[in-house]
Amino acid sequence: MATSGTYVTEVPLKGSAEKHYKRWKNENHLFPDAIGHHIQGVIVHEGDWDSHGSIKTWTYTLDGKQEVFKERRENDDENMAVTLRGLDGHVMEELKVYDVTFQFIQKSEDDIVCKITLVWEKRNDDSPEPMNYMKLNKSIAADMDNHVLNA
Repeated sequence: MATSGTYVTEVPLKGSAEKHYKRWKNENHLFPDAIGHHIQGVIVHEGDWDSHGSIKTWTYTLDGKQEVFKERRENDDENMAVTLRGLDGHVMEELKVYDVTFQFIQKSEDDIVCKITLVWEKRNDDSPEPMNYMKLNKSIAADMDNHVLNA
């Protein structure tokens, strides 16, 4: 049986949780201009930019190599969380399950975090754990912070 696991981390942010959630839910088309060193493109295949169940393909850079990731979106307005469920792409060659949730939590007026939860399952025991993908997700959330503040 292949290994599975869950990674959880928090990235401190500035501004408001609502602004961050709005950017992640509705404004993915701005990511390439905002953080082009991580995200080079986002294309909607089904649905709209902000619709629950929409399918998007992301082009991104991981460890110096360009990769693609096709996902189905789940939005949770009540908890200000966006989940990307992996359907296809480079990461899905190694993993059977790749679900990453970005939840924006306003702990106090000046204390906001992006809680990132990555649930994964390897295709086989030889596949590497996706720690480099978790590192990328943390960098994306942190680097998007300044762009959201200046919007």
